[in-house]
Amino acid sequence: MRLKNLLKCVPLLAALGVAGVAQADALADVKARGTLVCGTLGTSEPFSFQDPKTRQVVGYEVDLCQEIADRLGVKLEIKMISVAARIPELAGGRVDLVAANLGWSADRAKQIDYSYQHYVSPQKILIRRDDAGTLKTPADLAGKRVSAVSGSSSEAGAKRLIPDVTTVTFKDPPTAFMALQQRKVSGFVGSELMLLKFKQDAEKSPVKLDIIEEPLFVEPWGIGLRKGEDGLRNEVNKTLADLETSGKLQTIFDRWFGPDTKFPTKRAFKVEEIKG
Repeated sequence: MRLKNLLKCVPLLAALGVAGVAQADALADVKARGTLVCGTLGTSEPFSFQDPKTRQVVGYEVDLCQEIADRLGVKLEIKMISVAARIPELAGGRVDLVAANLGWSADRAKQIDYSYQHYVSPQKILIRRDDAGTLKTPADLAGKRVSAVSGSSSEAGAKRLIPDVTTVTFKDPPTAFMALQQRKVSGFVGSELMLLKFKQDAEKSPVKLDIIEEPLFVEPWGIGLRKGEDGLRNEVNKTLADLETSGKLQTIFDRWFGPDTKFPTKRAFKVEEIKG
């Protein structure tokens, strides 16, 4: 009789266990821990990269993480992750949020939640200058080989938008860049600012590079959070909205993209909900 009653309790206990998991609250966890763990790349200047003098990870997205941590009244911990590890690190609970060149896509939006957009990136193609006469638009790469970072939206966009293209993927941007210089591919697909830095660096090398002016596509970037963590997502969105309203976002933007930086850029976007 006791066994029969115990078996009746098993479904109830299982349901309670599931409910306990469902009620987990990332915002409460962050405040209880006293630390916000932000996953970022650390290899993508000026968004997140190691300062050569201090060896600290700095950049536009790092500053945004700091603003969120300050709003929550907790310390910020930066965790460097790879492009391919962004969603797995988030899903596994090893980071609280991801600010790592995370472009919106319909597939990713099924796996994670996004904050408001905090940057909008034209995705372009870097080519060798001696090919500029024949490669003038993204369509001219049809049937050719292009490099991209594995798991990136650049890789997915190239497959989706360039007919019969072959994508050759690498774990990080420098190796994808080297493939272009070594003539293993005809183009390197990535965010405009990242490609601009490689183009500038290549001016000192025998293989000069150019960027195809026409974007392959334009991509809004947001901060990634685990599905259903509405409390934390609301705080992130409030932080971004307040930065926009107060004008502080422009100050942060100018710190990394202003006229006296390596990446002088005029901000042509505003903080708002990503329209997928």
